Amino acid sequence: MTETGKTSDNGYRPQDDGSLRAYLAGLAPVTTLLSGGPADWTVEEVGDGNLNLVFIVRGPAGGVAVKQALPYVRLVGESWPLPLSRAHFEHLALSDHNRLAPGLVPRVLHYDETLALIVMELLQPHIIMRRGMITATRYPAFAEHITTFMAQTLFGTSDLALPADEKKTQIATFCGNHALCKITEDLIFTEPYMIAENNRWTSPQLDDAAKGIREDGPLKVAISELKVKFLSEAQALLHGDLHTGSIMVTESETKVIDPEFAFYGPMGFDVGALIANLLLSYFSQDGHATPNDPREEYKTWVLSQVEACWTGFVQKFLALWDGARAGDAYPAALFANDPDAHRLAQERFMRALLTDTIGFAAAKMIRRILGLAHNIDLEWIEDPHRRAACERRALRLARQMMVERHAIASMGDITGAAAKT
Repeated sequence: MTETGKTSDNGYRPQDDGSLRAYLAGLAPVTTLLSGGPADWTVEEVGDGNLNLVFIVRGPAGGVAVKQALPYVRLVGESWPLPLSRAHFEHLALSDHNRLAPGLVPRVLHYDETLALIVMELLQPHIIMRRGMITATRYPAFAEHITTFMAQTLFGTSDLALPADEKKTQIATFCGNHALCKITEDLIFTEPYMIAENNRWTSPQLDDAAKGIREDGPLKVAISELKVKFLSEAQALLHGDLHTGSIMVTESETKVIDPEFAFYGPMGFDVGALIANLLLSYFSQDGHATPNDPREEYKTWVLSQVEACWTGFVQKFLALWDGARAGDAYPAALFANDPDAHRLAQERFMRALLTDTIGFAAAKMIRRILGLAHNIDLEWIEDPHRRAACERRALRLARQMMVERHAIASMGDITGAAAKT
């Protein structure tokens, strides 16, 4: 492994304050944006994620964000190696997302494949959405923006929009991101349902719940069915980790970041990840509530966002389908004289996507409580008994969602069940 400050044989070097200043000084677009010289810049390493180094660099005139992949999982350490190529796939995904959903992702200013390093626009005064939701902040533009992002990126990279040869070429391009997919396959679809070294939970308060998950046969069948979908259904280019920690917001802007898990997979995985994290935020609110801030109105708002995100996504996705059927799936000529058949096809497609979304959302909820990487929504509840009570409710709903996903008719059924759980 390469230690900070040391250069590997191929030229890779994890950046630090000094080396990053020198590197950025050689990039004319960046120096123009920052103004001044390296001595005038501030460099702050702010990465609090699981995998990478993240720097904020500010100069007299502006700032940039710099993300660099490490050759291992940062959360665990050098004992878990990880390929630097994930930065390549993140750069590709950012390029596609900028094209398909302009204004909803950060602009890329520079990419260095050898250093596995991306220089992007600095998003300010944006904050990570998850942090804002912990303080009960509302984001009135969020649902409108995120549904546009999901509809444009998922439809635009699917067989509904792309000729089959172009779609297959794109699938092949992203197939190399298998190491990141393997993390998902293990940490989301397998380990929480068995005894695994990576698992952790609020113990001893949830010991019985964890044991119950490990012994739940119908749940194991359901998660295995979802894993097969994840492994085999290349419906569209996914962000791959679309949650409230990968979204930066203000009251008027929304930006989706960190698509390093990008690959071609089932659309419901992205939509479900977003729904899952909104639901986890909902359940966490009781743990953050105080007598002066009971959070009841905010909880109602969070559930409204769950429904708005699904409803808005469906409306926009179908509008794109009606207006831009350029792909080889459901060809326009086949349905030109039969609008009823066209609507039936759409209804069946979206019904299947709802079922997938509900199942994948449940999987995401369970992994964030019993698996390796948890959410600060729940982790920041200091009292373990209060935290466990919130987590237990979330697990109860997630189990219902996954096992009964084929029978759930609407996202309203989910929010209604959440409010009663």
